[in-house]
Amino acid sequence: MAVQSRSPATGLPVVLGLALAFTVTVVDPLMLSLNLPQISRALQVPPHLLGVLGGAATLVVAAAVLAVGSLGDAFGLKRLLMAGLVGNVVVNVLAALSPSYGFLLAMRLLDGLVLAALVGVSLALLKVSVPADRRPQAIGFFMATEMLLCGVMPAVGGWVAEAVGWRWLFLVAPLMSLSALGLTARYVREPDAEQRRRLDLVGVCLVGLALLALVHGMAEAQNGFSRPQAWLPLVLSAATVALFVLHERRSAHPALNLTLFRSAPFTVAVLANLTLNFLAAGFSFSLGQFGSVILALPPRTIGLLYLPGTLAVAGAVILTGHLVGKYTPKPALITGLMVLVASTLLIAATAGPTMALWVLVLATWLCNLGALVTATAVSETVLSHAPPGETGTVASVQQAFGMTGYALGPTVYLLLFNFFFHRRWIADAKARSTSLSRAAEAVDATRSAMAHSPGAAGYDLNLLRQASGLRLDLDFTNGLRLTMLAVSILPLALALAAFLLLPRRHRTAP
Repeated sequence: MAVQSRSPATGLPVVLGLALAFTVTVVDPLMLSLNLPQISRALQVPPHLLGVLGGAATLVVAAAVLAVGSLGDAFGLKRLLMAGLVGNVVVNVLAALSPSYGFLLAMRLLDGLVLAALVGVSLALLKVSVPADRRPQAIGFFMATEMLLCGVMPAVGGWVAEAVGWRWLFLVAPLMSLSALGLTARYVREPDAEQRRRLDLVGVCLVGLALLALVHGMAEAQNGFSRPQAWLPLVLSAATVALFVLHERRSAHPALNLTLFRSAPFTVAVLANLTLNFLAAGFSFSLGQFGSVILALPPRTIGLLYLPGTLAVAGAVILTGHLVGKYTPKPALITGLMVLVASTLLIAATAGPTMALWVLVLATWLCNLGALVTATAVSETVLSHAPPGETGTVASVQQAFGMTGYALGPTVYLLLFNFFFHRRWIADAKARSTSLSRAAEAVDATRSAMAHSPGAAGYDLNLLRQASGLRLDLDFTNGLRLTMLAVSILPLALALAAFLLLPRRHRTAP
């Protein structure tokens, strides 16, 4: 392949350019999630739509990335990647000028289309640019680059939001896109289109409809599952998934090759990718809300939580790549998932209105470490299943699951939190012999004051006293604790599945 005919000096710029392009897909939504309180106040975003706004771009990516893989295989992976980088610059500049919530949401949906090109093509190009025996090490460097940037960029974003305003946040990702564009244009070779495949538009549209209905239904479920606005979209989503499976089984050129799931390692790997992205997105969303509302942390401080230990995580991920190449992805996958469990349990055990910042730093570090170690093992497992000519298609399956998790993270975390928070303040009211109607009015008043107060003012103690003595700060943190405890079941279950189903020996690469 391409790198085999080049001098070794070009290998590093190739991996760096592709890693930058891939990292844009993480940094772009992360900037929004961590600074969502400021943006929602400025544009008066309805509270029940915060999760939708936070996951809008990744929702579109999850649906569109299946089409991107087929398009890249047929018409050129490099050309598609460069088009996505240019599109990311244009869309984010427009987002920075958003006059309203509706306009910003439209830009986030459009941004999802261009991010799909980046996330669906970057790893595919990595596979065809690096020999199979060096691929795990290249993936380790790829993920380490992502870690370094994801450690630095939240701090940069927080400083930007605090110093010059939230609109300038949307210029962070375009700067990375321009850097990736230069490296890609100069060093990355366009592989030959070995196989032209028809685009399964029906399958892609069914996936998009299913995901859109699922996220909308979960967002509406915050006000109760019994409402038609909640259960009708969920039923529609389930029916659409069934239609999608039937269509894919009969299609000559399916968007999702269902035969891939006959392999237990492949199935576990893509589910682990969904889980790690779900936890990463939910964690960043929770961190932004909890840090701003309860701990009264400014955006710059919240961003700095990602910085400590960045070099250590990057080094660990590079080491993981070497170990995966020498042994198998199994130990790394299990270890990464268990580190994610540790991160969620740490918050579940320690969250509180006066918790120490170093605990948040440690939880953030564990989340990043677990996510990237897991992603390294997942990427090698998935790419090893890609036959010649279908690299983009198979890589896009991994990213479709990952982006589905990333899109669902904010909405599901918010749904769980509202459920647990509701139970906590009701118990609080009963313990203080306060009527539920009066307690509900107090909760709504406090939420409204926080949603529309300038800056990250945190909980107003006078409002708490007016709330019939309710300890809403404790109720809030207890809701967060129970949410983290609930989501820890996912990585724990996947770690057990990986232990039982992943092979102990290397699978022969196709």
